[in-house]
Amino acid sequence: MISFIIPAYNEELELSSTIGAIRAAASGAAQPYEIIVVDDASIDATAKIATKAGARVISINRRQIAAARNAGARSAQGEYLLFVDADTRINQAHIAEPIAALEAGYAGGSARVAMNGVIPLWGRVFVRLFCTVYFGLNLGAGAFLFTTRRNFDAIGGFDEQYFVGEEVYFSLALRKLGRFKVLREPILTSGRKLRMYSARQVLTRSFSIIIGGPSSARSRDKLDVWYNGKRETGS
Repeated sequence: MISFIIPAYNEELELSSTIGAIRAAASGAAQPYEIIVVDDASIDATAKIATKAGARVISINRRQIAAARNAGARSAQGEYLLFVDADTRINQAHIAEPIAALEAGYAGGSARVAMNGVIPLWGRVFVRLFCTVYFGLNLGAGAFLFTTRRNFDAIGGFDEQYFVGEEVYFSLALRKLGRFKVLREPILTSGRKLRMYSARQVLTRSFSIIIGGPSSARSRDKLDVWYNGKRETGS
């Protein structure tokens, strides 16, 4: 079985499209699948929309994406774990290729990223430079990660010390077990942060984490770009 795990906080505008994309992508898969939405203290209709869409809903109150992903994985019944962010769309390649990679002995993987919607020029430049460096280092994007149940348990899941950057440590831990594959077919994820925040806000917060090192990611302080819950008003 394939388990799709979606961490969500106040994602009522995005969630139904994300679940719909997963169902469309999984329709041609040979394996059965389940969709788990981990509702982490949402105050909107996230849980109701997930239930209506046929997903299994798990509720937690942590406000931490690493904890949400771990909660979903603990509840999952599948041998294959695919973590998909609530604002991210996948297609059939993002199921077939991960399963093939895992069956070929890869420890896990991710996919390259494309942003949806209109992105300001500074944002397009930032994303291009970031992706060149980040994926050049063979690291996984948090919006989409995959591994097996066995490998997930072997590395202890996502490190809940971190409020951001947990995907980096997750990738590095999987790479100690074996090969790590970044799919060339990009996922489509929301560019909302690049529309809602200024270049100064995004770059300042990003560079402060890089300069501050791991300790700067162990607290929600100064991580407002990720944790203030700001959302666009339209899908």
